Amino acid sequence: MVKLSNLRCEHGHTMLEHYSCYDQEPERVGFLDIESSNLDADFGQMLSWCIKPSDSKVIEHGLINKKDIFKSPAGHADQRIVRDLIKTLPTYDKVVTWYGARFDLPFIRTRAMTNRIEFPTYGSLVHKDLWFTCRGKFKLSSNRLENACRVLLGATQKTKIDPKNWHGALRGDAKSLAYILDHNKKDVLDLEKLYNKIESFGRPSNTSI
Repeated sequence: MVKLSNLRCEHGHTMLEHYSCYDQEPERVGFLDIESSNLDADFGQMLSWCIKPSDSKVIEHGLINKKDIFKSPAGHADQRIVRDLIKTLPTYDKVVTWYGARFDLPFIRTRAMTNRIEFPTYGSLVHKDLWFTCRGKFKLSSNRLENACRVLLGATQKTKIDPKNWHGALRGDAKSLAYILDHNKKDVLDLEKLYNKIESFGRPSNTSI
């Protein structure tokens, strides 16, 4: 009874009030982040993507490689990993991002359409952008994920964005690509920890990708 009175459903009620919400299979949540060669998807391409499932320690991911870069048509080096990401998204009920409503998802959608890959339609997948919770409920000098984790969690796993590795990735350099993937993985690990810490401060809301 105590547990049910402390838990809230997606409608903002306690589970005692909305027991039908509790008596359901738990939604599968994935923590999503991408790395790209440019902030604009018509000039840049996706370098990597990661999704950390809430129910597993194994991080699903995609990473471009040298063959993608030099064997694909110009401007389509990320076609393979974009297609893999689009196939993976429907296996989740909800994806959580950081600033994803304004960057990650529009970027992914643009790259999917550029590569002639069908992107999930409106209403097919729930999205939660934790950046808005942080901006609305806390007063930080910077709303970057790294700063939010450092202040609110006391630590961050994030590595620095080193331009030479992003430049190296565009040449297919294996060490540079490995660095970017590691950076990407640490982002979703931080994102999950921060979500578990601050999600309850925000109003329960479901938006679509």
